[in-house]
Amino acid sequence: MDDQSILTRIEALVAEEHSLQDREEGDATEGDALAADRERLDRVSVELDRCWDLLRQRRAKRVVGANPDDARARDEGTVEKYLQ
Repeated sequence: MDDQSILTRIEALVAEEHSLQDREEGDATEGDALAADRERLDRVSVELDRCWDLLRQRRAKRVVGANPDDARARDEGTVEKYLQ
């Protein structure tokens, strides 16, 4: 994946995240729909974190003169356990 593809994916995930957040308000009385939206929102959030991490890796490699194509998407466990 090149930088533009990653950014395009991030934009799509952000749009889906906003859509889910908007729907969540309407689903507040629908238990099953609300649970499904929250589950999907959690998955979208993790995927966003992974995409941002990959983009940062690619940029860092480029800065030090390494090949950005050597960057690899990290697993959820690694990305979600970063210290903020």
